Amino acid sequence: MTIEHIAIWTNQLEALKDFYSQYFGATAGKKYHNPNKRFTSYFLSFSSGARLELMHKPDLAQANQQFSTGLAHFAISLGSTDAVDRLTETLKESGVSHLDGPRRTGDGYYESTFLDPDGNVIELTA
Repeated sequence: MTIEHIAIWTNQLEALKDFYSQYFGATAGKKYHNPNKRFTSYFLSFSSGARLELMHKPDLAQANQQFSTGLAHFAISLGSTDAVDRLTETLKESGVSHLDGPRRTGDGYYESTFLDPDGNVIELTA
């Protein structure tokens, strides 16, 4: 069994598509639009086969709580500590909101954490 995809609601559909494409090498599929439901989305595919669905409807509410029930973060494995270090520097130099790391966690992960343009927490792992 595998997770097929993770979906994120956003008010910045194009900005999130560009962010994940630019920094994580995601390939965006064709934009989908359902005018009856006022719904627009992209599926982004990563080289590992993982997919991320970015979804938009007008008048979405903002959830700006750091800790609440629901998805806390998702991790993207970059394959090595050097790759984590390099992407950490690239994201920081680009002004992406950096939370922590790179560091070795108590449970053995080498990680660095950032916020995407909507404030979703991304862990970069080795």
